[in-house]
Amino acid sequence: MVKYEQTLVLIKHDGVARGLIGEIISRFERVGLKIVALKLVNASPDVAQNHYPSTNEWFSNVGERVISEFKEKNLSLIDKFGTEDAIEIGKKIKEWNIEYLMFGPVIAIILEGPNSIKLVRKMIGNTNPSEAIPGTIRGDYSLDAGDVATLYSRPIYNLIHASSSIEDATYEVGLWFTENEIYEYTLANHSVMGLNHKLKK
Repeated sequence: MVKYEQTLVLIKHDGVARGLIGEIISRFERVGLKIVALKLVNASPDVAQNHYPSTNEWFSNVGERVISEFKEKNLSLIDKFGTEDAIEIGKKIKEWNIEYLMFGPVIAIILEGPNSIKLVRKMIGNTNPSEAIPGTIRGDYSLDAGDVATLYSRPIYNLIHASSSIEDATYEVGLWFTENEIYEYTLANHSVMGLNHKLKK
């Protein structure tokens, strides 16, 4: 059964400041995804804080990725973070992410279409741009890397965020948009493909 979904996309401030808004949005439009909400917004402290999870599992996963990168490059975690604990490192990374999400305006978008969550994630590429393949948004427009970002005490400048699951998408759409900011309309190419039906909520 086709999963007709909504997903949240954020063009982060590095994408906005580099003038890549049109380039990025055009990719989603060309593939046939429907834009049902879009705005330029400064993230409030509450939205920025709540956008990123605050669970030990999330902190640990993020911290373990950093630990792996540092070990691979033979870099000192103690020198940078004062600890080798994955959870504490993950908390620091979240702080950097929140600061950057609030650094300047971002473009918030809700995209709608069949299997849109998986499709958009495939289109944007690996979280670490240095590992994203050519043809993806991050692979084509960013050269940042996790270890470089961490050495400069900042998040990875990877241009864009997209929801990773139905649960995340539902939460993030509600965090960034109100109901009256989301629109229903007919998209011509969806009509041609027989896809014009209302999303089941």
